[in-house]
Amino acid sequence: MSISRRNFLKGATAVGGLMCCGLSGLKAAKAETPSTVYYSPNCSPAALISLYEKISRNISGKVAIKVHTGEPHGPNIIPRDWVKEFMQVVPNSRIVECNVLYSSPRQTTEGHRKTLEINGWTAFTDVDIMDEFGDVDLPIAGGKQLHSVAVGKHLLDYDSMVVLTHFKGHVMGGFGGSLKNISIGCASGAKGKEQLHREGDKLWSGGERFMERMVEGGKAITDHFGDKIVYINVLRNMSTSCDCAGTSAEPVTLPDLGVLASTDILAIDQASVDMIYALPDDVKAPMVERIESRAGLRQLTYMQELGMGNAQYNLVTI
Repeated sequence: MSISRRNFLKGATAVGGLMCCGLSGLKAAKAETPSTVYYSPNCSPAALISLYEKISRNISGKVAIKVHTGEPHGPNIIPRDWVKEFMQVVPNSRIVECNVLYSSPRQTTEGHRKTLEINGWTAFTDVDIMDEFGDVDLPIAGGKQLHSVAVGKHLLDYDSMVVLTHFKGHVMGGFGGSLKNISIGCASGAKGKEQLHREGDKLWSGGERFMERMVEGGKAITDHFGDKIVYINVLRNMSTSCDCAGTSAEPVTLPDLGVLASTDILAIDQASVDMIYALPDDVKAPMVERIESRAGLRQLTYMQELGMGNAQYNLVTI
């Protein structure tokens, strides 16, 4: 079954607020053919695989699977057994990560590898910490704040990328979708993440300008891979906290909504946000507050301004 974003929003009684809290700029955009976002209401490895098959035509060669592997004992990450099963249908694939900037065992490669072991990833795969041996600069076409961003050096070893994202809230970004996963997630811990988080003399600067830097970092990745990058968002175990919060994450209060997949990064993050805003007021309130108080919707409008995708989509249920 296929449903357009317009009809999806018309059918959601609580979505009126979405169009008046930062997305009005999208309504005035030039008409385009809507992108396709595939959807399964089931949260399962079978759903990951069936949706991936719809978007994987251009994925070939050595494939990076960018997934958040979590802080020690992180409770909300995509289950390891799901990813293990999913990797069986992605030949020549490897999970990729980068070290982090905030205080964490994952600040160092040694600590990061220990965390991977604690969380069970090393039981079935060898994770590539892409900045283990340094970083390289990728250009940002059209960036107004950044002209390049430092990413893990090993990124250049891959021909394609599958962005496998646990959609959730985020303490600075408002929400963390596919955009956050590749922008912050592929930036090197030693340099790139600071480029994205620093504004002048201030580190951890948030707000709209941070959203714009994050989008610019993501554009460097999407431009690098071209049509050989695809996106899957898992809307399960969604806290207002990011998985970088580990065991200190806020409790999960949202229902599991399913899995989305697309070749369009803006369309998939837009559809994920639309699903949150379509929930009843009392259910969505904490996540909406987190998104709007951090100017998180600027991720979507700026992606459109930079030509990274289409905010209009057809939702095709599988």
